[in-house]
Amino acid sequence: MGNRLSKIATRTGDAGTTGLTDGSRVPKQHLRVCAMGDVDELNSQIGVVLTHTLPDEVREKLTSTQQLLFNLGGELSWPGGQLVKEDDVLGFDQALADLNETLPPLKEFIMPGGSPATAACHVARTVARRAERAVWALHEMEPVNAPIMKLLNRLSDYLFVVARVLGRADGASESGWKRDRSKKPQP
Repeated sequence: MGNRLSKIATRTGDAGTTGLTDGSRVPKQHLRVCAMGDVDELNSQIGVVLTHTLPDEVREKLTSTQQLLFNLGGELSWPGGQLVKEDDVLGFDQALADLNETLPPLKEFIMPGGSPATAACHVARTVARRAERAVWALHEMEPVNAPIMKLLNRLSDYLFVVARVLGRADGASESGWKRDRSKKPQP
């Protein structure tokens, strides 16, 4: 690994392809590369969330999540490899259950925003959803291990719940969607 990253400007992508871990090259617009990019953006957005003051358990989970997202991106870069396991998904199930216990039930959809930390978490949540869609699109073309899709789904749920926790900790009230009930959706 040391030599692989010793030279950042390799120029190997100048012709519009990207190298995968198995040595193959695919077009930069390939669904696999798009999914890898969305996962990378998600990891970066979690880095933004980590710049804020967070409860210790949230900071620890998000820090370990960044490591896990590197594994997930590595698995996407390695057709046929498996780095993400079902146990990784179960870890999010438990973290979600623990945080949900501290929150009142929702009665309406809530608006993204609140404090800067809350807003950053909502952005990370939406990037997680996009990454999940990108991986499902790839899965329709080439099989992807199921724990990856499950993990991204749980992570977006976790980030939503963390946003609620952070908003409450910062004293920001949740702003609910004020749906105009006089308007009915048109078919």
